[in-house]
Amino acid sequence: MKAVVALVLATLMWAGNYVVGGIAVRSMTPVELTWFRWLLAAAPLVVLAHLIERPRWRAVLAEWPSLLVLALLGVAGYTLLLYSALQFTTPLSASLINAANPAVMAVLAAILLRERIGWRGAAGLLLGLVGVILVITDGALATAFSTGLNPGDLLMVGAILVWSLYTILGRALTAPPIAATAVQAVLTVVLLAPVALATGARWPESGDSVAALLFIAVFPSIGAYALWNLALTRMPPGRAGLFLNLITVFTVIISVAMGSLLTGTDVVGGLLVFAGVGLSSLRRRPAARVHRDQASPEPAAGSRAPR
Repeated sequence: MKAVVALVLATLMWAGNYVVGGIAVRSMTPVELTWFRWLLAAAPLVVLAHLIERPRWRAVLAEWPSLLVLALLGVAGYTLLLYSALQFTTPLSASLINAANPAVMAVLAAILLRERIGWRGAAGLLLGLVGVILVITDGALATAFSTGLNPGDLLMVGAILVWSLYTILGRALTAPPIAATAVQAVLTVVLLAPVALATGARWPESGDSVAALLFIAVFPSIGAYALWNLALTRMPPGRAGLFLNLITVFTVIISVAMGSLLTGTDVVGGLLVFAGVGLSSLRRRPAARVHRDQASPEPAAGSRAPR
């Protein structure tokens, strides 16, 4: 029960990143928001990793080439693309597109790792693709390409491609997840520092912007990671990964409560995405029962802490 509560709270905090991030980009650039977010979160994440996981830091740092690539992809790249997308599209649309992430991961895993998709996976991918296209084109596929697609939705598609690649490459890491995230956060701060300074990044002046930035740094960046990884000590990653769909659910609820309009196309597209993910997640029962001592649960794609 404690693991379930922790996972629900973690996904609620990540949903808050979409909604509050959409507010923050009105007064901050994506570079400013990304850099200050991880600048504030990096040191607390290091402390949190040391207290919870007690890692061998020398062994963690020995993986620095992989951590550097992952920092560029998942911490800097994904966050920059997400906040850039939120300048042009709504948190609601962004979260509906993001719900297709598990399907995209399955495709990349099939291409890069030669993992079998199977007919359920293929059908699920097709359903999810139709759902995403509906959301992106607002149901007007025939006229979408003549009138132009929303650049924010296209940036969000790029974001989930980057995150999927990040997740697949991250499977090879042996470092504990919070420690790995902490190191990636530090690397992101260092890598983005020249860009932030060159573009004149400044601490936000308005109280609302400061509050939004602090919320993003404390809850989605620190609290959610801690809760997620604590839950994984009590629940298999594959089962925990199912809770990631709550990010979209919570984002929709919060957005609608704040006055956003949920169209029929959004509903249909979102349902198709969820149906596709559900179908892709189905697995055939093994013919023979495996002895409990021989069973070794494998983390599902997307079970690494996101967002």
